Amino acid sequence: MPPVTAALNKKVLCFIDEYGTAGAGDLSFGAVLVLARGAGRIDRCFTGLLEANANEIHAADMDDGYLQGLMYRFWESAPVDRLVMINQKIGAREGDGPVIYAQAMVETVKIGLKRFQKDVLGRETIGNVEVITDQNHHNDHVDFRREIARSQAHDGRFKGVNRVVAIDSAVSRLLQLADVVAYSRKWVDQGAFNARTLREQFGIQMP
Repeated sequence: MPPVTAALNKKVLCFIDEYGTAGAGDLSFGAVLVLARGAGRIDRCFTGLLEANANEIHAADMDDGYLQGLMYRFWESAPVDRLVMINQKIGAREGDGPVIYAQAMVETVKIGLKRFQKDVLGRETIGNVEVITDQNHHNDHVDFRREIARSQAHDGRFKGVNRVVAIDSAVSRLLQLADVVAYSRKWVDQGAFNARTLREQFGIQMP
């Protein structure tokens, strides 16, 4: 059996947030995937574009033109070969909110990991993944945790996820970036952009 190389143990961070409410119509997830060792650099790229006294970024409360300019400048300055951003739309589903939220998050993370393998890592295997999400009433529920545990044990690329952590998004600019990525679905739904221009101008991929 070949030795496990250092490359296979590179820690991947997936910051993930949503736009919409699980169980109440359409839902969009935004994911930002980076190598742990490069997270600080990407955080500084994003933070450096904000005003010095900027509060937490809540995309739904902000002007679309400002957000689009912010994302354009971020993509121009970010190390694009070390970063993947995914927007995944989840259609309306029947069921309990925490379970829908967990399933949608798992789907988005798996898509993000597949793109990260191809665009950043350049290899077929991936592991040592940590998912960081914004704390809310869905991901604090026992049914959410049960569904996540099931996926970690049985669900394809999600088996590479070592843990899922819910934190207050106020403490993480990269989690706030994921919020903007999730919100960007609105621009496509309203016809302001299509998937191609969203990727070209802002680096946001839509599966």
